[in-house]
Amino acid sequence: MRMRLMLLGGGSALGQALIRQGAEADIGFLAPRPPEQGWDAVSLTELVDANRPDLVVNLAYYYDWFQSETCEPERTFAQERAVERLSELCQHYSSILIQPSSYRVFDGGRATAYSEKDEPRPLGERGRLFWRMEQQVRALCPRHVLLRFGWLIDESPDGRLGRFLRRAELGGEIPLADDRRGNATPVDDAARVILAVIKQLDCQAPLWGTYHYGGQEAATPLVLAQAALAEARQYRAELAELVPIAHAACPDAAEEPQHAVLACRKILHTFGIKPRAWRSGVAALLERYYRQ
Repeated sequence: MRMRLMLLGGGSALGQALIRQGAEADIGFLAPRPPEQGWDAVSLTELVDANRPDLVVNLAYYYDWFQSETCEPERTFAQERAVERLSELCQHYSSILIQPSSYRVFDGGRATAYSEKDEPRPLGERGRLFWRMEQQVRALCPRHVLLRFGWLIDESPDGRLGRFLRRAELGGEIPLADDRRGNATPVDDAARVILAVIKQLDCQAPLWGTYHYGGQEAATPLVLAQAALAEARQYRAELAELVPIAHAACPDAAEEPQHAVLACRKILHTFGIKPRAWRSGVAALLERYYRQ
C-alpha cells in the first residue's frame, strides 16, 4: 500500500471491522483517538494539517448517522460543518475522501431498485442530513468516493441489531413490517467493500463518484429479524415472537423508506465488487454481540 491512510471513527463497529480486515491484508491505518467532545471542524483541521494523509475514510459519525435511534439536530449541525471542513482539507492537500452515505437519500416511493442515477428525495431529517453531506463532499472535494450502503447492521449493544435483541429477550411480541424492503449489510461486508475500493484507488485509478452497495437478496425487517433470532436462540432460549404488520403501521413510516433496495451494478462494473449474501454474516455478528 503506497498511500498513507487515515481512519476517523476507528473505534466504531465498522471502523473495527475495517482495521481487522486491513491487518489481514497487511494494510495499516492511522486511526487517531477522537478528542473528548468528538471530531469537529477545529480538531479535524489540526489533525489533517499535522498528518496530511493520502486518503481519509470518514467514519467519525458512524453511530450517530447509521445506528442511533434518534437524529439530534444540534449534534448533526456541528457534524455537517465538520464534514464540510474535512472536504476542504482533503481538497487542499489533494487527499482522497471516502465518505459513507445511505439508502435514506431516497423516499422509497418506487418498488424497483434505486441506481446512482436516480434523483434523491429524502423523507426524514436523517435522509436530508445524508443528502446535504453528499452535496458538500461533491462540491468541495472532487477526489471523493461516496458509498451509499443499505441497512447497516453491527454487533454494537446500542445499535439497530442490539436494540432489537434486547427487546427480543424481554419476550412477548414484536411487530415488524413485512412489506418494507432493503439490503441488509453486515459491517464485515461493508468493511470488505471499503477495503476493496482503497486497494484500487492505491493503484491511482481515478474512480471518483457515488456508488451503491447492499447485501445480496433484498429482505424485509421481518425476514432479517427471523434470521437474527434463529442465531440468537443458540445463546438465549426464550425470545419474543415476531408479528408481521404493514409498513404504514410502523411508527417510523414517515421517515423510513418503504422500498430501499439499491442496485449495485456500478460498483461491480467499476471495482469488480460482487454483493455477498447478508445471511452469511449474521452468525458472526451474533457471536460477537453475545461475547460482549
